[in-house]
Amino acid sequence: MADQVEKYDPASFEPVWAQRWVDDELYKAGPSDDPRPRFYALDMFPYPSGDLHMGHLEAFTGGDIIPRYWWMRGYNVLHPIGWDAFGLPAENAALKRGIHPKEWTYANITQQESSFKRLGISFDWSRRVNTCDPEYYKWTQWLFIKFFERGLAYRKAAPANWCPNDQTVLANEQVVNGKCERCGAVVEKRDLVQWFFRITDYADRLLDDMSLLEGWTDRVLTMQRNWIGRSEGARVTFTIAETDQEIEVFTTRPDTLWGVTFFVLAPEHPLAAELAARAGKQEEFREYLARVRRTSDIDRTAAGRHREGLFLDAHVTNPVNGERVPVLASDHVLMEYGTGAVMGVPAHDQRDFEFARQYGLPIRIVIAPPGKQLDPEAMTEAWPHDGVMMNSGPFDGRSSDGIIAAVTEWLEEQGLGKQDVNYRLRDWLLSRQRYWGAPIPIIHCPACGEVAVPEDQLPVLLPDDVDFSPQGESPLAKHEGFMHVSCPRCGGDARRDADTMDTFVDSSWYFLRYLSPNDGSQAFSMPEAAAWMPVSQYTGGIEHAILHLLYSRFFTKVLHDMDLVPFVEPFINLMNQGQVIMEGAAMSKSKGNLVAPAEIIDSFGADTARATMMFAGPFEADVDWADVSPQGMYRWLSRVWRIVLTNADRIARASGQQGESALRKATHRTIDGVTHDMERFRFNTAIAKLMTLANEISDADASDADIAEAIDALLHMLAPTAPFITEELWHRLGNSGSIHMSSWPVADPALVRQGSVTCVVQVNGKVRERLDVAPSATEDELRETALGLARIQDLIAGKEIARIIVVPPKLVNIVVR
Repeated sequence: MADQVEKYDPASFEPVWAQRWVDDELYKAGPSDDPRPRFYALDMFPYPSGDLHMGHLEAFTGGDIIPRYWWMRGYNVLHPIGWDAFGLPAENAALKRGIHPKEWTYANITQQESSFKRLGISFDWSRRVNTCDPEYYKWTQWLFIKFFERGLAYRKAAPANWCPNDQTVLANEQVVNGKCERCGAVVEKRDLVQWFFRITDYADRLLDDMSLLEGWTDRVLTMQRNWIGRSEGARVTFTIAETDQEIEVFTTRPDTLWGVTFFVLAPEHPLAAELAARAGKQEEFREYLARVRRTSDIDRTAAGRHREGLFLDAHVTNPVNGERVPVLASDHVLMEYGTGAVMGVPAHDQRDFEFARQYGLPIRIVIAPPGKQLDPEAMTEAWPHDGVMMNSGPFDGRSSDGIIAAVTEWLEEQGLGKQDVNYRLRDWLLSRQRYWGAPIPIIHCPACGEVAVPEDQLPVLLPDDVDFSPQGESPLAKHEGFMHVSCPRCGGDARRDADTMDTFVDSSWYFLRYLSPNDGSQAFSMPEAAAWMPVSQYTGGIEHAILHLLYSRFFTKVLHDMDLVPFVEPFINLMNQGQVIMEGAAMSKSKGNLVAPAEIIDSFGADTARATMMFAGPFEADVDWADVSPQGMYRWLSRVWRIVLTNADRIARASGQQGESALRKATHRTIDGVTHDMERFRFNTAIAKLMTLANEISDADASDADIAEAIDALLHMLAPTAPFITEELWHRLGNSGSIHMSSWPVADPALVRQGSVTCVVQVNGKVRERLDVAPSATEDELRETALGLARIQDLIAGKEIARIIVVPPKLVNIVVR
């Protein structure tokens, strides 16, 4: 009978359904006052750098399964799409091809849109936005002005990473081994007048509100905490012995002040150049500073790196004991962190210890291990731990445990220092000396200073007739028609700001524009924001864990302070997908290991491409494409096709009372398990359960009604992952409407209980995961399964497993230290 079923041929129906869904606006969100509960599913919008790649296939398939699931759960779902379309890559690509960045960008957007539709991604196309559209960047500029009016946007001179090839400022993260990550040019440091956002004003709130982000992984939260880098300590005043100039340092270890044996300035510190000149070392210092400025801040502070210091032939006086210690400049000290000066305590800080050994500086013990003496000459590493204080004036003989507060209080009493808090976070440098970005809406008037462009003159449009080849200044600065303008305040001759904004500004609020994308009167609708926000589920790459997510959180808090939104965090839940690689290496044309999604779709269909990617492993783990098999997934979907059509007659005549057959129990166990997996991004295990159910259906000796129920459940649960085959089979079985708007199956608890139990997985006694397991699951099986869970691996990474307590089949507790 199976031989009479036509062959599974996705090319014959997938494009048809893809177009029909778009034409019918199947996935258009209902109005915000729809009585159904709302669900805002958001994908990190793509950069239009070409057609979709395998990373897009993984990210957007996973991001598509969730809204499809919630549609079927009866929710009013918003799943929009747009493009993060400004940026230097478009400008460089256009230069290489001899075309305008706008032409290159919009052509790629068109290509990606076509590919998204072919993949069956359930976007609400009526809400699409492009950040390079004037209708969008008008409101980016409006937001900049609001920040400016509140004192949160300001301009100052600051050293910046400068790529001489791309002729633009680079973020620290874009400098690798002293070179531009895009073009490989040696990066220089330049002092430029730049625009900044005062994100440091929000440092504590960005930290404190992490308690609201229960749906974020510990990994991402830790990365953000480390980036903000809040440190409590003391600010202490030293004095240059030769000049009586005072200079402050921030230290988290005031208890070690008596152990200071040297003092280090950032090479960029004005005092470093002054002291070098005083010592007659101007030329040596100039060459030294030039070398330092060719190294990124990240490389300068990297652990284990050889540090380059320069003696400045000066001394500081230690305020706690009056001792004079030498002053050096060193590349491991950054001007942007703290005060640009640090005290060296080599006995109790490993970095200082290595520096002291390198430059022959003395080491003084001021905290000794209990019952043990340290020999400064014999030490091979610093002692950073607690102990008994010695050589420490009034604190001799006291335990250092908990002493920091007492030392800080003593410093304040003596007028030598004060309690302080320091942050690693720096204000956000947003100026870019390039063309393809949102122009900064500021006018520079000789009489009035910095003047915001009036709102009725927004947007400040990018002129099309610009020479955007890199020539040492912003391309806009060379366009007199753009630059020359009358001051809106006094009417005199003035100049526009020639810089454009960092593209992270565009992406820090796009999720709000989706709510009212065609509204020309405001950036976003406040009632719509109150209804839809915060985002229910945000999906995207771990590479955005810090900057994009941090900036979006900052923007949201500012908007909250402006009474424009009633919430303080933009994203309730966050999920990061892994990377798609080939044989252990990143895919690239140069390596010859590039696989394009279009190749998979052309050969096997979009459903196979989607399901293969989701079955390859946990969503958050890396996928090595060399280890997966689209052919195998195509064969399984072909089998599903045959199972359904072979049983079509039985489904049509199904009727009667259902009992508790083995197939019914298997069906309801699968419904329960897949539902659990869907809500936890366990798409690979969900597919595995569906494969098992398909086997159960094939082997079942069951009634027509039980077969019909099992196949109906199989199609519904497969629909979010493989939308085309399920829609086609749904209609071939005589159903009307779309399977994607029908109801998700509900498990009968009585049938589920007979087949499985819930196993709780704990880390140090705290529940972190739950598993559906067989009552007969063994201790070894439970241990292996728990340790294989991606979230558990994330939580125990870098920690020692002390023991694993297993109580089959109910509990696994992993104890780490």
